[in-house]
Amino acid sequence: MHTSAIFPLFYLPPVSYFSALNAQNYEFLLEKEEHFPKQTFRNRTRVYSPNGPLDLFLPVIKGSKYHTKMKDVRISYDFKWQRLHWLSMESCYRNSPYFEYYEDELSPFFQKRYEFLFDYNLELLQWIFKQLKKSPVLEFTTEYEKDIPAELDFRNKIQFKNAEQTTPQKPYTQVFGERHGFLPNMSIVDLLFNQGPQAKHYL
Repeated sequence: MHTSAIFPLFYLPPVSYFSALNAQNYEFLLEKEEHFPKQTFRNRTRVYSPNGPLDLFLPVIKGSKYHTKMKDVRISYDFKWQRLHWLSMESCYRNSPYFEYYEDELSPFFQKRYEFLFDYNLELLQWIFKQLKKSPVLEFTTEYEKDIPAELDFRNKIQFKNAEQTTPQKPYTQVFGERHGFLPNMSIVDLLFNQGPQAKHYL
């Protein structure tokens, strides 16, 4: 019987992803064998911009969208998405309390070229764990399992289209909160830039 929770590997995952990991005591498998699904957090993230929620899309090489395993999906560099994403981070969070605290370590992820989406997301996830003072043992699926208990299957629970309609979150101070109010379930970087080392206690 399957006993480990299975999580997808997201690009700068939303806060709810880490809340779910925390609820599992960080005992989980990362899904490596699934076919890459479109329109999910696997290659998108959501940040809080001066105009409200801003979705950042990480392009993949054409053909990766059709029955390609997640571990084999390649990143496209046909346009300078890394520069765009980093400029967006700066415009969204330059005035946050902790942007400069994380800037030097995070910015190289938007300069170095990675071939595979899985490898890129994994290195970002490891960096995030480091900031949250977590050191889970990272293990991966070796085959795609269809029949696992629903309470352990997180592969489709955290949906991009319904990202803000998840479990209610306790508000924390956000840069543009006075303008748009509290926006729940932004990328984990929103929590880090606004709460800094205290982010681990929020989760």
